[in-house]
Parts: sequence; structure tokens; C-alpha cells
Amino acid sequence: MKTNTDILKEIIDIQKIRKDFPILDSIINGRPLVYFDNAATSQKPWSVIKAIEHYYTDLNSNVHRGVHHLSQQATNAFEASRKKIADFINAAYDHEVIFTKGTTEGINLVAHSYGKKFVQQGDTIIISAMEHHSNIVPWQLLCEDRKATLKIIPINEKGELLLDAFKAMLDEKVKLVSVTYVSNSLGSINPVREIIELAHRKNIPVLLDAAQAVQHIPIDVQELDVDFLAFSGHKMYGPTGIGVLYGKQKWLNQMPPYQGGGEMIKSVSFEATTYNELPFKFEAGTPNIEAAICLGAAVDYINETGLENIQHYEQELLEYATGKLSEIDGIKFIGTSDNKASLVSFIIENVHPYDVGVILDQLGIAVRTGHHCTQPLMDFYGIPGTVRASFAFYNTRAEIDTLVEGVRKAVSMLAVK
Repeated sequence: MKTNTDILKEIIDIQKIRKDFPILDSIINGRPLVYFDNAATSQKPWSVIKAIEHYYTDLNSNVHRGVHHLSQQATNAFEASRKKIADFINAAYDHEVIFTKGTTEGINLVAHSYGKKFVQQGDTIIISAMEHHSNIVPWQLLCEDRKATLKIIPINEKGELLLDAFKAMLDEKVKLVSVTYVSNSLGSINPVREIIELAHRKNIPVLLDAAQAVQHIPIDVQELDVDFLAFSGHKMYGPTGIGVLYGKQKWLNQMPPYQGGGEMIKSVSFEATTYNELPFKFEAGTPNIEAAICLGAAVDYINETGLENIQHYEQELLEYATGKLSEIDGIKFIGTSDNKASLVSFIIENVHPYDVGVILDQLGIAVRTGHHCTQPLMDFYGIPGTVRASFAFYNTRAEIDTLVEGVRKAVSMLAVK
């Protein structure tokens, strides 16, 4: 009979994968690096690192505005990356993919442009109680500006949305629903299909924050029928400073530009300006060309490995970590939804999360501690923060064993007897 370890080896060739990520060979405080801060940012494979070098040594030029060879080559690579990303999420059109700085800018773009066009005094925006600050503050700013109301979908102790309460909020005043696909603090995978279906029954568009989903879960925007989807490159093995906003063509065409400048125009005079077509209407100025091209390389790497293989392997890691950590006295998991991505968030009785993180760092183990930019969520649980260990497909069971040993050491050193 095959063991779970045998099955994992068939899904992911972990030793081959780990060789693709040079930073995993690092020694931290005299110990091999154990990197469990993937929800904050993922590490980069050689193919992405080499793509950065290739751009600057062979392609470096501005895009879209040059007739010379380098400009055309850079433009071709830039737009080829857009197409890869459109195919990756199954967008109907390449021009529904807008390059941004990251998830935060994508959400701000929608809040500004969609809000300016469609949100009026007395209207309502709906978000959830588990949102990252980047999916809270832009809507607060919009509601303050438009004299609209922000409503919050409540959660239960397990970290699951209360859909009955959500249904009760949906009325003619609601102009947009914006929720996270996967909670960055809890790991909860939200029932986004049901959320979208319920909202669409009343012709309400939905934005999904997919920053913690797109690298773990296959996403088909047409099958989901989602109106907007935002995610970041650096959490999916790509560079920092690049992200994507997907938007349905029907919405993007109606929304005014987010910023003014070069590229987003067709013609300019001192009397009037005519805006460019999609996607350029929302890409003012010189873009982060290198990062956009390299995000395409990251998508290639994910596709070569297989996102379904990644998802299955990471779920095995999650189950293993949850079982092993649960054996530690005094541990309490924050976020126990039945449907989770590969992330565990926990506290230790009478121990501050920061102190656990410091000890783990001395052992070469990288985790994230604090409120994870979800302060209202921490207030709901009545805690200052958690220790968060987030897993990627280059992590191993042996590394989880090292984490468990480190947490036990932290408990023995810090717990009040």
C-alpha cells in the first residue's frame, strides 16, 4: 500500500523543485533556512531570475512607443506576458488584463474608477470581516467621499462567512461586493461561487481579492463569472511591484481612467483628451516592463508544475502541519474552517506571537507574526496577532517537523508555568 509520502513524491518531485529556488540553500543563524512566510511573499525560481537578467541584457527598451528593434521586442514580450496571464485565469480577452503594482493598486483602481462612475450618496459597498486592510481602506475612502455606507459580512469563530447575513444585506442600494477569495490571516477559502451568484441575482458586481488564491487554486474567471479579480505577482513566484487587475470588458469600458499621463491617451490638446482603448486606458506612464515580462515566466513555471498538483501537495502539507502542531500543549489555531488553503495561524497560551517569531528566527525558521494587516479580524478574536506559517509547494514535511520542534522550544522557554 502506498504511503502519503509515496503519493506526494508522485505528485511533486520535491528535490527537483527545491533546486529551482536558489534561496532555499541559505543558512540562517547557522541553520538551513526553513521558509514559511509564503503568504507575505514567495521565493523565485531560476527561470524568473534569469528572465530578469534576459530583459536587461537583451531587451531593455520602453514599450509601445518605439519603432526601433529593441522597443518592438520588448513590446512583444510584454504583451505575450499579458496573454499568458489572460490564459492562466481564462479571461475572455487579453485586454481585460490590466497590469498594476499589485493587489492593493488593483483594488484602489476599482474603488476610484468604478466608485466615481457608479457609487452615489446613500449607496452601499459590502466587504467581509476577514479582509486585508487593502480591501478595507479604499472602500472607506470611497464611502467617505460619496457619503455611502460600508457594510461588513460577519464571520463565526471558525473563520467562516455567515452567508445568511450576507443575503440579508443585498438590496437595491448595494453597488459592489468586494471579498477575499482566501483569507491571508486564517487560510479560509470563501464560498465565492455562491457569493457571486447571490450578488448577480440582484445585478451587483463582485470583486475578488485573489492575492492568496491564484497561486494555490485554479481560477477560471469566466466559469466563476466574477466581475473583477486582483492579485500580486510576488506571491506567485514572480517579481515585486507587479500585479494584475482582471475586469470584465463591460465594466472597464464604462469606468473612467484611474490616472492620467502617457499611454492612456489617444489624443491630447489643451481643450480635451481622448482616452485610449483597453487595456491601455488604465496603464498610464511607463509600466514595470521587466516585472510584467517576468510574471509571465512565473506563470510558465506554475503551468509546468501543474497548479492542481501544487494544490494537492500543499493540502497534504497543511494536513500534516495541522496534525503535528495540534500535539503541542497550549496551542490554539485561529482559523479552523473546513475549507482552507495551505496556511496555519496560531497562538500559544500566555505567549506573545512576536516572541515566538524571534525564537523561530534564531532557529532559521521564517514565519510571520502580528496582525497581518487584518486588525479588525484580530479584534474579533480579541488577540494582538498570531504566528502564521504559510506553505508553498517547495516546502517539505521535514521542514514542518523542524517548525514543530522550534515551537516546542519556544513554548518551553516562554510559557508561564
